[in-house]
Amino acid sequence: MSWVQVYSASNSLEAHSLKGMLESIGIEVVLKGESLSSATGELPSDAIAVTLWVDAMREQQARQALNDYEAQAEQVWFCHVCGEENGGSFEICWQCSTPRSER
Repeated sequence: MSWVQVYSASNSLEAHSLKGMLESIGIEVVLKGESLSSATGELPSDAIAVTLWVDAMREQQARQALNDYEAQAEQVWFCHVCGEENGGSFEICWQCSTPRSER
């Protein structure tokens, strides 16, 4: 199996979330760089990023899923109960805790 890097996460939490997302659609993922997080402050921030690697044969599918994730994260939505604006990555309203409506 030949591995290719498809994403550089901003932190370990994001990396694990994306790993779970990709695995849920059948793409095996390897995370690299997690052990460097203990060196925060001693290394430049780009050197401690957690990267996601997938089989080269699944690269296109993984990149499409990651592009969809990034596009969704940029789209704001408004709560249908309180009208509050929420970031695209929120699944519940931060103001009133109402789940995001798909309408």
